[in-house]
Amino acid sequence: MDLSHQKILVTGASQGIGRGCALELARAGADVAVNYRSSSDAAESLADEIRGMGRECLVLQGDVAEQSAIENLIEEVVKEWGELNGFVSNAAYSDRELMVDADMEGFRRTIDVSMWGAFFGVRASAQQMIRQGNGGAILVISSPHATIPIPTAMAYNMAKAAIDQMGRTAAIELAQHRIRVNIVHPGWIDTPGERKFFSEEQLESGAKNIPWGRLGQPEEIGKLAAFMMSSESDYMTGSTVVMDGGISLPWWSNRAEGKQ
Repeated sequence: MDLSHQKILVTGASQGIGRGCALELARAGADVAVNYRSSSDAAESLADEIRGMGRECLVLQGDVAEQSAIENLIEEVVKEWGELNGFVSNAAYSDRELMVDADMEGFRRTIDVSMWGAFFGVRASAQQMIRQGNGGAILVISSPHATIPIPTAMAYNMAKAAIDQMGRTAAIELAQHRIRVNIVHPGWIDTPGERKFFSEEQLESGAKNIPWGRLGQPEEIGKLAAFMMSSESDYMTGSTVVMDGGISLPWWSNRAEGKQ
């Protein structure tokens, strides 16, 4: 995979999957703009790693739930580098409560960041790529939550289902401009965000119940992202790639081992 000379923006890149994507894109040769909302120290640390590889890195603060903010991020990239070749929509937010008990402020925040934030980014990056006239690649980091109705996560389930349909529709609409749009469903990934909901003991125990027997790592999703953003996947658009250690397999798939 060769992403040399590519200028790519990753939202929510200061930690977790976004960080893994930013690092692997840089390892493949891209200059990477890393967006964060509040974790400035983590974003600067990431930028130091990327620059240590000999790549350029921009650190851009902004809340993707605000349309003007994401549009400003892209303007900053173009102002600094002259173009935008790729966009990774990764930023997300999630509260976990039963729907009947949900704090509606958190519910709306989940939708605003995870759905509207993704749409604003895909739309603005596509507009820029169309202006440039050289095609491009967009990657939407979605989730098995898009298809599995996980309880206590209704807002997140809704948002991820929506951006799956958004990504496929965008792929159809943007094909004429040679802009590829693809979707990734990461499974249970070992990220700081998971510790918002689970203790280390719960994560360790839960990992054993995944068919592959462990949590995924952000860098694994990053390697997939680098492939999907590169010319090696030129014939791929509108695709949803699942990388989840088998967590989306049906619950009865473990009966061969005598489990329920």
